[in-house]
Amino acid sequence: ARQDGKEFEITWPNVLRVDTILRPVLTADWDKVTPLVIDPAQVPMRTDIAPAIGGAADWDKITVIDLEKLPEEFRFQRLVFKAAEKALAETKHNFTGNPAYLRVQLIRLMEQFLASDRVQVASVYHGEDLRRRILIALSLDRAAQHLIRFVNEQNAERIELVFDEDQPIGSTGYSRVWYTTRQTRPTRKSQISDLIVDSAWEAYAAEQFEMSDLVQAYAKNERLGFQIQYLWNGSRRRFIPDFLVKLANGKTLVLEIKGQDSEQNKAKRDALDLWVRGVNAHGGFGVWSWDVAFEMAEIRDVLHKQAN
Repeated sequence: ARQDGKEFEITWPNVLRVDTILRPVLTADWDKVTPLVIDPAQVPMRTDIAPAIGGAADWDKITVIDLEKLPEEFRFQRLVFKAAEKALAETKHNFTGNPAYLRVQLIRLMEQFLASDRVQVASVYHGEDLRRRILIALSLDRAAQHLIRFVNEQNAERIELVFDEDQPIGSTGYSRVWYTTRQTRPTRKSQISDLIVDSAWEAYAAEQFEMSDLVQAYAKNERLGFQIQYLWNGSRRRFIPDFLVKLANGKTLVLEIKGQDSEQNKAKRDALDLWVRGVNAHGGFGVWSWDVAFEMAEIRDVLHKQAN
């Protein structure tokens, strides 16, 4: 392994396990949400807010509202929280999942709803922001009941990564020097100084990496410690992909070369696909992708596809 060649270093997260978790997600079909029309004439004034609006006893006497005098309960975010609580009380028996998790989602939906043109005030005068806010505050029950009619539950897939706590990051720079009697060839674009050539396929792939302007660095996955866990016939096994390729566009490609396919190889690729999606969703490790070449001629095509 080279001690220099830092520009050819490839790093990766050491993931022990990838867990797929289904969690309920609340969504609103906004195209079907009908307008909620609030008529000031039909909304009774609460006596406890009169002092905050200059002692006015009815809507027609409200002219200017000082935001600093407005009670905390009439701030927009407070209205969103209160409306979401009312909606949760209406629906907690209809949806699955942790109430706190549902509450967060309802807050998000209610915020979109109250700030949208789906909430309409039947008066230009009362459509001014602060007056509109008070009208909404006095109509929270209606707002909650109205929106909840259009809320649906769906299952969303969330991927969680379980990292190796002892060595969360792997690197070609950690590779140690080893000796072999197998055939080798020197490299120019790899932090590993020599490539062990076990087949004509590997030699051809390395040649393509060395010549291609699309490739910044590569490494044969030999004693690097990069592996993917997968299940086969009820047991957990290790899958060691053939190459790691750092493309010039910044993407890291996990490349497998196979002359033939099998159900077990498909299981390996399914696990690799889940690993890549999980790492990309987690963030912080750059953009990853994977591909497989079933013929030598496909290697160049794979590079062009991934580079674009």
